[in-house]
Amino acid sequence: AMHEGHVVSAQELTEFLQPLFTQNSRNLVLFLQDRLSIDDFTYFSESYGNKNPFQNQINKLFINLLQEILQSSPSSLVLPAVDCKATKSLLSVLQESGGWKLTNVTNLNVSQLEVNASNPNLLVVQLQPLASGLKDISTLEAIAENDKIIGRVTMDLQERGIHFSVIYTAARPSRISRRTDVVTELRRQLMAAEEEDSSSYPPLNVTTGNYTCILFYASNFSLKANSSVLIDLTNATFVTQNLDISASQCSDINTTLSLKYTNPVNGISSLEIRFLMTNKFYEGSARKWSTLHSVEIIQDEEKFAKFNVSAISAPAEYSFHCQLVGTSNLYPARLVPSNAEAKNWDVFISRLQIQGFNIINNQFSYASDCTGFFTPGIWMGLVTSIILLWILTYGIHMIMQLTTNNRFDDPKGPALSVPQTE
Repeated sequence: AMHEGHVVSAQELTEFLQPLFTQNSRNLVLFLQDRLSIDDFTYFSESYGNKNPFQNQINKLFINLLQEILQSSPSSLVLPAVDCKATKSLLSVLQESGGWKLTNVTNLNVSQLEVNASNPNLLVVQLQPLASGLKDISTLEAIAENDKIIGRVTMDLQERGIHFSVIYTAARPSRISRRTDVVTELRRQLMAAEEEDSSSYPPLNVTTGNYTCILFYASNFSLKANSSVLIDLTNATFVTQNLDISASQCSDINTTLSLKYTNPVNGISSLEIRFLMTNKFYEGSARKWSTLHSVEIIQDEEKFAKFNVSAISAPAEYSFHCQLVGTSNLYPARLVPSNAEAKNWDVFISRLQIQGFNIINNQFSYASDCTGFFTPGIWMGLVTSIILLWILTYGIHMIMQLTTNNRFDDPKGPALSVPQTE
């Protein structure tokens, strides 16, 4: 039993999972999502008027249990949670402590997998990321699709008579309570200024000698090949840094960030992603601007995909930040396929911040955001203010046109006669 609001540490989580290491059938299925919170199960359930996206048996059992706890609670309830650092290191902890045979399930079809019941097996299923920053309907559809994947995998294992345990978790929470000491701050809360919290990690840096020439950060960095194989590179890029950046190049004019991965998923032996940036002087603005011109993906040193980049530029002294960057038309900064191979890839980057020039003290400079100054909210406020100002001006004009009588009846004298012309 734990008190409300208790945050489970990595050590406590390992102790809770000890029964999985000692049971006779040691088959474990780990479903990993980019972000998830307990609140998602209640917020997106039918009790809030939404179409319930949780239809598989595992999630239904959890929702029923959660509803019973909420209904039996006499007051508001704060449930325990797991520390973000514990969930990030969960996969490595399982590999070290359980002696599992690790298998990454990428094609979401385990019927062809060879599972040896005599040995412990760990099946890792990377679920598709949720589109943060968009409407709830997009998140609802993504959760519903992930729920179908969970149901498909578990039903496949049950039909084969394989006994297994399931862990459904994420790399970070999707809902974080707003801190009161940050609410009053109106400046941008980017890595250049904000304090590092428990769910963040340092950016990837490329150095030449003793100087940092490239900084790269993203809260989610994922690719999807042929609309089926999901490749989550967030952990390998920023946490474990299991990649090769030696091919990156830095100069005062051109900078290339090269990210090379070995066996990121089954079926792909090598994957290289390049970010090509330039630093150029523009006479119109009388200053230099750094621009991310293109992104290239090279698979197995044979397949070459190139994307043209729109709306990713900043003054040379600044870094660039954008909440959503990718191939979707809904993102403010888009990666547009420029060849046939690029159409086979989907790119999703959330909270991108990158800087390839003029880095001082190994930190991001002030960020130029991809969001324009005139947001829809600002336009709505301006239009509403103009309408109200026009109504006020018209009212004042009408009041100024009113006239008063300059002659009045005298009760002691004859009646006042006013000609119609007056």
